[in-house]
Amino acid sequence: MKEGYIEQSKRKKILLLCDDIRMTSGISTMAREIVVGTSHHYNWVNVGGAINHPEQGKRLDLNDDTNKHAGINDASVILYPINGYGDPMFLKQMIALEKPDALMMFTDPRYWVWLFQMEHEIRKTIPIIYLNIWDDLPYPMYNKSFYESCDALLAISKQTENINRSVLGAELSAEKVIKYVPHGINETMFFPITKEHPEYLALQDFKKQLFKGKEYDFVLHYNARNIRRKSVPDLMLAWKIFMDKLPEGKKSKCAFVLHTQAVDENGTDLWAVKDMLFGNEEYNIIFDQNKYPANVMNLLYNATDVTALISSNEGWGLSLTEAMMCGKPIIATVTGGMQDQLRFEDENGEWIKFTEEFGSNHRGKYKKHGKWAYPVFPSNLSLVGSVPTPYIFDDRAEPFDIAEQIEKAYYHKTEYPEIHAEQCKAAREWVTSDESMMTAANMCKNVIDGIDKTFIKWQPRHAFELIQVETPKQPKHFVKHVIAK
Repeated sequence: MKEGYIEQSKRKKILLLCDDIRMTSGISTMAREIVVGTSHHYNWVNVGGAINHPEQGKRLDLNDDTNKHAGINDASVILYPINGYGDPMFLKQMIALEKPDALMMFTDPRYWVWLFQMEHEIRKTIPIIYLNIWDDLPYPMYNKSFYESCDALLAISKQTENINRSVLGAELSAEKVIKYVPHGINETMFFPITKEHPEYLALQDFKKQLFKGKEYDFVLHYNARNIRRKSVPDLMLAWKIFMDKLPEGKKSKCAFVLHTQAVDENGTDLWAVKDMLFGNEEYNIIFDQNKYPANVMNLLYNATDVTALISSNEGWGLSLTEAMMCGKPIIATVTGGMQDQLRFEDENGEWIKFTEEFGSNHRGKYKKHGKWAYPVFPSNLSLVGSVPTPYIFDDRAEPFDIAEQIEKAYYHKTEYPEIHAEQCKAAREWVTSDESMMTAANMCKNVIDGIDKTFIKWQPRHAFELIQVETPKQPKHFVKHVIAK
């Protein structure tokens, strides 16, 4: 029997609002791992969003599939497909119909403004749990009312946990459950494939198909969406800078695999970028636009040598965690949740912690990092924003700095293979460790701990509250944004 098992009739029921857990987005993937990994402890109802969902209006029973993957025989997992993420009327119907013990949502708070506006009504009967993330400083004081509307804030990154506490302030933070719950990858689905492994022949076949029969000494890998903040053209420019320094004999033995949509309205036309940067010259750019299941994604990570993600804003960066789980080094901008995976150490040799005065390492206070990591410190911080999110830092990495880290990774792989082997081993060992907590099992344990504490701490809201409205002479809580090194 699984640790923490509760028989179905006695479990708490959680109403989960997020992407459809059957889909392949990062939110879907993590939500699915949480549902499956905690189905022995909770019953779940997923209001599963998608754009123009073809199954809207249905009620789907996912019990058999969940039992199969969770190793139990009494799971209760129901899915309501819906366009978008729902609305107040639909949510009221769900609460009345399913009678959940808690409501949990996952993704950007901008999608839940309507829900936060009705939080008092909801919290009279059930708590609100928010699996949340925020990409960067300055401290988003415009999110304060959203955080206040929740009973528990499960923070995906160390930076997010600090943002939650700093934005709320000590008094309000003490009223809530605030817990670090990093993303976790299923280590049985993503793993290194050695010559002795049963998947080795499948890996060789996959490489022949991906590389069209060619063999390469070094392969860089990008796996994420083609959207502006991911800075894909900068990574392509860095590849050119790196390749132009190599002699022709070595240049022909390097390849860059981009597992992304080449054209995306939220990003750019990467075919045009490729033509502009490389022309007809051979830089071995390989676009892989196929959507793969997890077992094939595992082959893709194993077919490449280093995974890079040089976003200017990034809440977590799931492809980095998956790559590390496959025993691969990573190249990443020092920003957002990617800092967790780079594992910077403080002056005491400890994994860094963020405080109100030290909210990010993007200015390079600490330099020592995990053996598997090639960090790229931003060359500049640009303060950008929009009406819903008035300000946020854009941590831009300089393509020449990115190219320098690609070059280091290249020479470790080709000239010093023993160093590359140590990096690969260290990546897998750390990402599966209890310190990192980045396995699916550890993530689910953290979720259970956070939700159970919420049930213990939660007090129903009164039917109404009397609030004295007055114009403050100065902000009640102001966070000092320390950005100097």
